[in-house]
Amino acid sequence: MTTAPRHSPSPSTSSYENAPTRAVSVRGEDFAYRELGPEDGVPLILLIHLAGVLDNWDPRIVDGLAARRRVIAFDNRGVGGSSGSTPDTIEAMARDAVLFVRALGFDQVDLLGLSMGGFIAQVIAEQEPRLVRKVILAGTGPAGGPGIDKVPALTIQATLKGALTRQDPKLSLFFTETRGGRRAGRAFLERLKERTHNRDKDISLPSFRAQLKAIKRWGRQAPSDLSNIRQPVLVANGESDRMVPSQNTLDLAARLPGSELVPLYPDAGHGGIFQHHDEFVSRALAFLES
Repeated sequence: MTTAPRHSPSPSTSSYENAPTRAVSVRGEDFAYRELGPEDGVPLILLIHLAGVLDNWDPRIVDGLAARRRVIAFDNRGVGGSSGSTPDTIEAMARDAVLFVRALGFDQVDLLGLSMGGFIAQVIAEQEPRLVRKVILAGTGPAGGPGIDKVPALTIQATLKGALTRQDPKLSLFFTETRGGRRAGRAFLERLKERTHNRDKDISLPSFRAQLKAIKRWGRQAPSDLSNIRQPVLVANGESDRMVPSQNTLDLAARLPGSELVPLYPDAGHGGIFQHHDEFVSRALAFLES
């Protein structure tokens, strides 16, 4: 891992598969990140799902977005290649993400938040209106949204079942049980293996537990006043999300003043943007460039 100085230019990288893993110091801790795409324009910061590390982003989505945008994926505090202790609240994760963005020297960014990353993106957009220009929320929901507090139990159940059946739990958590859903899930898992060198560390058990605690708290909070988020927001999900039930996506779109709703992807679940990556990338780029 290389350490990047403040305001360092982005390396010219052809794909996420070979993007170098770099690090920047954030209040004494090293935050691991990868970036690619053009060096100009407003950067797009990627905020990953529960237990996700750098290698859990679909390379088709990162490469597709980076064809026209500067894209930066990172591990938040204590996760994957980043040092420190993982916070157990979404609000603290959001503060860390803002510190990371500022450590790279940016004064304005766009955000793509997936699942738990979408919770974090909502907090950042509300608390840092000058920092955030546009937001994309995928497979996510508002604080106190129905079913969100059940995500930890669902995840643990799927992880145990996956260990017994030797099947990656993401297949059942992110994709539908239909023939099309299973095929899309297997294709996604193969894409995640494309990077064969300098792969990120898996999340540690203490960090995973901290994230589970944060999600449960988010799911049990009083609903937040989403009308305070004034930035343009694109909202997307599959129509059959069993982790963050799809009604949360519709609720977000209805309550956010500047929202656009991507019609819910058919025969798709929590990983709808992975299953429909071509359509998602096209819609996301059009939104970011409008």
